[in-house]
Amino acid sequence: MLTRNCSNAERCSSAIWLIVIALAVVYTLCAQAQERPYFVTYTHDLEEPGNLEIETPTIAGSPRRAGTFLSQTMEMEYGAAGWWTIELYLSGQTTRHDSTIFNGFRLENRFRLLLAEHWINPVLYVEFEDINAADKSLLEVVGHDGIGDMAVPNYESRLEKQREMELKLILSRNWREWNFAENTIFEKNLSNFPWEFGYAWAASRPLGLMTGEGVCRFCLDKWQAGVEMYGGLGDRYSPGLHDTSHYLSPTVAWSTPRGTTFTFGPAIGLSSNSAGILYRFRMNYELEQIFRRSSNPRQGGAR
Repeated sequence: MLTRNCSNAERCSSAIWLIVIALAVVYTLCAQAQERPYFVTYTHDLEEPGNLEIETPTIAGSPRRAGTFLSQTMEMEYGAAGWWTIELYLSGQTTRHDSTIFNGFRLENRFRLLLAEHWINPVLYVEFEDINAADKSLLEVVGHDGIGDMAVPNYESRLEKQREMELKLILSRNWREWNFAENTIFEKNLSNFPWEFGYAWAASRPLGLMTGEGVCRFCLDKWQAGVEMYGGLGDRYSPGLHDTSHYLSPTVAWSTPRGTTFTFGPAIGLSSNSAGILYRFRMNYELEQIFRRSSNPRQGGAR
């Protein structure tokens, strides 16, 4: 008989996951970063070479006919080169009256195809996912993803492995103070499943311009406002909008004087297959030049 009680292995993975989250909160106290106020949509901005950025996206919701849940992701993004950013994701979730589990990992690469700034800036995104079907991070929405996936108990959905390849074509442009971005998503389960399609688009701008006059915590130049929309477009055998989910999300981001950025936005479901309203929150911070050796000759550093 199946049971919803966690096994010892599940308890261990849950404990490890909680420790990782705690470390992220501690690092936030001294971190620096500034990001566009998007949760799903990518822009052409890559990580600075040699810098490590750590993000903690969180999503919470109480979908119809499904348990209230909280999903947490740890993202570690490293600037390998001016044209190449690599990122590792670790994700887990807890569902009320169910269990807390670790969902798996993702390994992402983004390649900027044109180094200089152009009218449209294309980026190629390639990601490998090794997760289970209990994942509720909603880092993207493709195919016929929907509310029914969230209603499956953890003890059942965790048994379904999802090893997938995801490709995105990212198109982005900065115009005056605005940023506009569009992502086209192609995802393929490496087992015998069809290609799935999705999209995301977004626009944002700061609420004010930098004045350069002292340190101001809540001046308008520290705030960004944006909007993004994302959803599935069916799969190879049944493309289109039938039985798909779509979300519209107004967002706001605040950057502290030291650079840590906090982003918040409700994701409003637009179709019957969507999960009502979900609440998204993220912290970003950056560690600069983590592998650079000291340039001080007395310490034997390189010049």
